[in-house]
Amino acid sequence: MPELPEVETVKETLKRQILGKRIDKVDVRCERIVRGIPVSEFTHDLSGHVILDITRQGKYIFFHCDGIVMVVHLRMEGKFFLKPDTDPYEKHEHVIFVFSDHTTLRYHDVRKFGTMELMSPGTEQLAKGVDKLGLEPFATGFGKDYLKPLVQKSKRPIKSILLDQTVVAGLGNIYVDEVLFRAKLDPKRPGTSISDHDLEQIAVFSKQVLAKAIELGGSTIRSYVSSLGVTGRFQNELKVHTMVGKPCPVCGTVIEKTKVGGRGTYYCPHCQK
Repeated sequence: MPELPEVETVKETLKRQILGKRIDKVDVRCERIVRGIPVSEFTHDLSGHVILDITRQGKYIFFHCDGIVMVVHLRMEGKFFLKPDTDPYEKHEHVIFVFSDHTTLRYHDVRKFGTMELMSPGTEQLAKGVDKLGLEPFATGFGKDYLKPLVQKSKRPIKSILLDQTVVAGLGNIYVDEVLFRAKLDPKRPGTSISDHDLEQIAVFSKQVLAKAIELGGSTIRSYVSSLGVTGRFQNELKVHTMVGKPCPVCGTVIEKTKVGGRGTYYCPHCQK
């Protein structure tokens, strides 16, 4: 599943490849991906528009056109491919944007969980899901004071709290494991047991882990592989995630795997007591 660093990499790669292109037509082959309006209106409203900018908030990508904004969430396995318009459509290419220069941007999604929604410029923050996002670790104000009321009043495991996008936007399963390892926190600890010092550590390492992952293009593991000519390398920096049975890089204890809130969770039982 693409997380914040992977989505940031997709966003930056798309900016280099499709800014300034005009959409001649849109072919929607899976209607449930489009939200809020009929597919016919979606395709009509986008046709003829030029892509002026692409931005990101949390795991959402915003395609800013002249007079309209398309809000996209890749969900579990959404990917974009840039191909000539002469290439035949593939099975899981569900939304195809045909540009005036005879190239196409194709949204590929095996599970069809991704979403696309059109908003008027300036109202994209009101899109479903975006309107409930918490701060992301790079945002001004993200730190101990922001996290304290959201964490210390909750009995949920700290991992579940950090995965909650209304608390922290953009942190996903891979990076929460890595943040908690660096902060020396057991992922099962309830939020009520997390100290102010722990919160400071979470804030610091959230920024550090995500910044390094973005620098390396994200993590190319499991179902997420960049489809735009960029291969993530952060998987080479992972300390605990997917490392079950291997020695902890700090103390040598064998890394274990458990489940927290239904999510596969990797941790060192010695360092993260």
